[in-house]
Amino acid sequence: MILKAPAKINLVLEVLGKREGGYHEIKSIVQTVSLFDVLSFEKTDDIQLSCTAQELQTEDNLVYKAAVILKKISGYPGGARIYLEKQIPWAAGLGGGSSDAATTLTGLNRLWSLGMTQEKLAEVAAVIGSDVPFFVYGGTCLVEGRGERLIKLPDIKKEWFVLIKPAMLGQPGKTGRLYSLIGPGQYTKGEYTDRMRQSISAGGKAEHVYLYNVFDSVSSIAYPGLDRYRSILSDIGAEEIHLAGSGPVLFTAVRDKKTAVGIQDKFKSRDIQSFLVSSLPGVEIEY
Repeated sequence: MILKAPAKINLVLEVLGKREGGYHEIKSIVQTVSLFDVLSFEKTDDIQLSCTAQELQTEDNLVYKAAVILKKISGYPGGARIYLEKQIPWAAGLGGGSSDAATTLTGLNRLWSLGMTQEKLAEVAAVIGSDVPFFVYGGTCLVEGRGERLIKLPDIKKEWFVLIKPAMLGQPGKTGRLYSLIGPGQYTKGEYTDRMRQSISAGGKAEHVYLYNVFDSVSSIAYPGLDRYRSILSDIGAEEIHLAGSGPVLFTAVRDKKTAVGIQDKFKSRDIQSFLVSSLPGVEIEY
């Protein structure tokens, strides 16, 4: 069995404040896009993982952890051999690891004939990480709290995005560093999220004027050199330019594919890695 695990971008990402225990309260609208890792599954006696990226082929990989947790929770007596082909840049803010974990849960649910509902798989996903439940559903979702509260929104009308992968990529702990750079001056009250949600609910449009990422305000500090890529995007006609998540990958939203192709071609000529992607609808669990 072969399944695709999609990347995500944050259409909106706000920090509302700091909670007890040091965690931040967020409000975000998250969207899956057509950039994929590919996972293959087959039954075997124990849990085995191999990966095209050798440094990710460890028991710390969320794919391995997801398989072990699901086996324990379900009581399934056997295992699975899982092969992970990495195509989504990692440590980039695109959620590749969390998506791989969620796809592992849905894949093993089918392979092992567990019959778990999407809601149950989302509960298991929450044990693995706060970003993982979103990928069980995919599509367009409102995320709140630490990221653990999830509300499915209507699928947006098809949107095109160009993702830009800077030469620098995130280091371990990059998300924590970004949050450490955010203070009360960057806190908002959820107004960007609310406007985008209203737009999506009313007509399925992710209005570009409502795109927002709180980390844009500190991205040049967290990722020295990132402003160069922003400037290139701006010079070639991109209007809304934002971090895709916790960075450092940037994205610009484009209404039509022709314009998106033109933007991506200009990056190819500069030998800068880019991805042309579109929004994806939510998924239904197959048993």
